[in-house]
Amino acid sequence: MRSRQRMYSAVMRFFLKCLRIGQRRRFWLTKHVGQLWLYGRLCLRSLVYNSFANGDTALDALFEPIYWLVDHVTRWFGVVFVALVITLTSSVVVIVYVCLLPLVLQTYPLLWIFWHFIYGHWNLVMIVFHYYMAITTQPGFPPQQLKSDVAAVSICRKCIAPKPARTHHCSICNRCVLKMDHHCPWLNNCVGHFNHRYFFSFMLFMTMGCIYSSVSGWDLFWEAYAAIEKMKLLDKGRLHVTANQTYSQTPPPTFSFRQRAFHKSIVYAWVLCSSVALALGALMLWHSVLITRGETSIERHINRKERKRLRLKGKVFQNPYNYGPLGNWKVFLGVETQRHWVTRVLLPSTHTPYGSGLSWDTPPCIVEQKTPLLTI
Repeated sequence: MRSRQRMYSAVMRFFLKCLRIGQRRRFWLTKHVGQLWLYGRLCLRSLVYNSFANGDTALDALFEPIYWLVDHVTRWFGVVFVALVITLTSSVVVIVYVCLLPLVLQTYPLLWIFWHFIYGHWNLVMIVFHYYMAITTQPGFPPQQLKSDVAAVSICRKCIAPKPARTHHCSICNRCVLKMDHHCPWLNNCVGHFNHRYFFSFMLFMTMGCIYSSVSGWDLFWEAYAAIEKMKLLDKGRLHVTANQTYSQTPPPTFSFRQRAFHKSIVYAWVLCSSVALALGALMLWHSVLITRGETSIERHINRKERKRLRLKGKVFQNPYNYGPLGNWKVFLGVETQRHWVTRVLLPSTHTPYGSGLSWDTPPCIVEQKTPLLTI
């Protein structure tokens, strides 16, 4: 009897021991799974953690595929845009030489012929020169490893390289650009430190040339437009006579192919020049305002946010690259002496801008303008 009780108690103790071991293992497994879950969540948050993350960051991430598509389309179509600019400009020049120049030589007085010949060719040379320099001159790229004496304000998160002041990354060129203003598809090139002046000068002289062509061809445009309307009426009348032709009726006179081409070319050139003058003139004026303020297109947005942030703190924002309206234009155009306004602005010039684009010290022409407040 006692042996049975002992056996029964031994079996019960063994069963309870196995139950406790099972509970311990189950608790250990649950604890281990929980630790793995916390560790995995921590790893995931560490990969996507950003202390500057906000709604704008999430929106940029959602639109990243669209940005990628636009960047690649712009990159591949840059050659097409350049070819389109060359084709349209060449077509207007051909029309001027073939259609307008003989008419000017026959009807205009000698003084006006001399004026149109000098101004027209000067404007054309300035347009061709600055456009060629704008598309062939590199905007300037920072070295991958900056020297110790060059200060870098940040690290580009795409190039993973030091980024000097006023340098920004171009997603189309896939490189950082010194003093980047924007990427221009009509140049198939970035507008930066070394070709910004060429870009603006091209816009300026192209706008001047288009305004000159539109104003000079105003009377010819209306005459050509009236002739085209007359052509349409005569074509309708000729079709009507052909449909009801009798021996007593004669078809109306027709315009020759040369006359039709002449009038349509005049209208085409005037409409194209007027449209470009309005669109490019507005863009040129906008960049003129930015240059007067001493900032680029990208810096305008950055300075506006910084100005708003400091205003809330009761402070005033000051652009460190603003040397005053006249000083900004002198630095931008590279004018150091009075004769440079002619040799470097009104004539083709390949002079480089002040500085290397890596550091931004005060130019000598600005230092000379400043007079001491107190003389001892």
